[in-house]
Amino acid sequence: MEHSRRNFIKSIGFAGAGAGLISPVTLMPTKTAKKKEEPVGESELVILQTTDVHCQIHAHDEFFWENNAPVFRRTGGYEHLATYFKRIRKKNKHVFQIDTGDMYQGSELSVKTTGQAISPLLDELQYDLYLPGNWEVIYGKKKMQTLLGGLNAPKVCANMYHDLGEGKRGDHIFPPYYVWSVQGVKIGFLGYTDHLVPIRQSPNYSKGILYTKPEENIAHYIDVLRNQEQCDFVIVIAHLGLSQQIHLANMDVSKGLDYILGGDTHERVRTPIQCKHAKVVEPGAFGSFCGRLVLTVKNGKITKDHYYLDEISTSMYKADKKMTSLVGNIEKPFLEEINTVVGYSTIPLFRYFVIENPIDTMVLNALRWRLPEVDIVLSNGFRFCPPRSTKDHTGNIPITHGFIFDMLPVDSVIRSGKVTGKQIREWLEKELNNVFAKDAAKRFGGWVTKFNGMEVRFRAFGDEGKRIESITVSGKALDPEKIYSIAACERDGDPADMICRIKNVMNVKNHSYTLHNNMKEYLKAHSPVTPVPARSAIALDTPETLLTQVTGVDYTFR
Repeated sequence: MEHSRRNFIKSIGFAGAGAGLISPVTLMPTKTAKKKEEPVGESELVILQTTDVHCQIHAHDEFFWENNAPVFRRTGGYEHLATYFKRIRKKNKHVFQIDTGDMYQGSELSVKTTGQAISPLLDELQYDLYLPGNWEVIYGKKKMQTLLGGLNAPKVCANMYHDLGEGKRGDHIFPPYYVWSVQGVKIGFLGYTDHLVPIRQSPNYSKGILYTKPEENIAHYIDVLRNQEQCDFVIVIAHLGLSQQIHLANMDVSKGLDYILGGDTHERVRTPIQCKHAKVVEPGAFGSFCGRLVLTVKNGKITKDHYYLDEISTSMYKADKKMTSLVGNIEKPFLEEINTVVGYSTIPLFRYFVIENPIDTMVLNALRWRLPEVDIVLSNGFRFCPPRSTKDHTGNIPITHGFIFDMLPVDSVIRSGKVTGKQIREWLEKELNNVFAKDAAKRFGGWVTKFNGMEVRFRAFGDEGKRIESITVSGKALDPEKIYSIAACERDGDPADMICRIKNVMNVKNHSYTLHNNMKEYLKAHSPVTPVPARSAIALDTPETLLTQVTGVDYTFR
């Protein structure tokens, strides 16, 4: 397998030594129409956006919420997305394609090749611009620069800097903006990614990078794009999460902005959310959708905008033959392992519910099986992983080796330790605030942390620090002075006394097995499994089928 991997990496190669090696201020690229044209009459510019594909290169079962029930349809896959892109380009003369992050994390193929398998596929899709997401750092700063730098299209990000040490900020790693000149108008694209990456994810991933909040320089760059570059339309491409993007569009520093094409939280905005200074959208995840912004240009001026969320239906967009061949050649050395069935589920597996869901229930059940003596087992509030609902000849839903990587791309060691009841309550209040904070700027990107062995009753939209009504452990009220044992996964770069963002954990122990090994052994012993959520977390003011943390605007996830 290792020999195959080396041959594979050698065969696809990579051009470019990585982005950010020179000061980006020295060159601000623009994309200009191939031929200078006089803007006569009315024409349309089409901007296409994907985001949070998470290396899901094949079509998959996708979750939809219709008539208060889950519905699954086949969507996505680069082979079908390629057909969609070609069809749009054939129908429209002026098309600009962007991806706004989380391109390199989320599948076994990406992990086995440290992301390199994904780049040729992105190039084949002919994107015009990229933004790094919060997971682009998963293989470290240098690898991120090499992967993104090797892509054919340019990259932008106005809030990622080289860390020179001791708090000193170097140049931008990528240019902050990009200008598309077409049909007598100029459209400026300004990029922002999540500044909370060092907190949300393993700290070692983003070592060497300094992040700043968008509001620190967005007014400056809007001014540059409007007055220096003379842009007619200014778009922020973002990977901040829908709540954060709405917050940004309502801040006065965003005056002069027209649109935020966002990402990170996998929300499906079908009608643009009109904020104080800009409209905000987000086009779902896993390549299941593509956002399509159509700008009407008349006599050298943008007069109208229309937005559509297009579902990449496999029945509507047949597989592109060239992409199918490319995917097959790239994936071939790893395909047998990826498709090996390691267990079965009797119910659909998905992660779309904010509070509890079948995938994380299965993760928790596997941890509980391994560590029956531990009081509370925990699982992070991940969003990524496409659903799986199609049964095979056994009458059950197969769980493959590759799907374990989809659920848990980072194969972490299981870590246990002991904490007081007081620590648990204080930590839970912080975690709930990360999801449901009234101030959108304080919301992290994930769902509620999952747990087994503890029952928590809370008000999702209650006051900060006072959301929890009750906590019981093994049927008894949580004692603030009592010591409880906990277990979760180790995060690379976390202090030795931290578990799942709980600080000052006592008697910490790293076990000899990982999340992946544990899941495979659990499934071998218990398949088929039926991971029905246990209602360990009970919200008193919102349904258990809550599908979004976004409130206060006209938006429904479906």
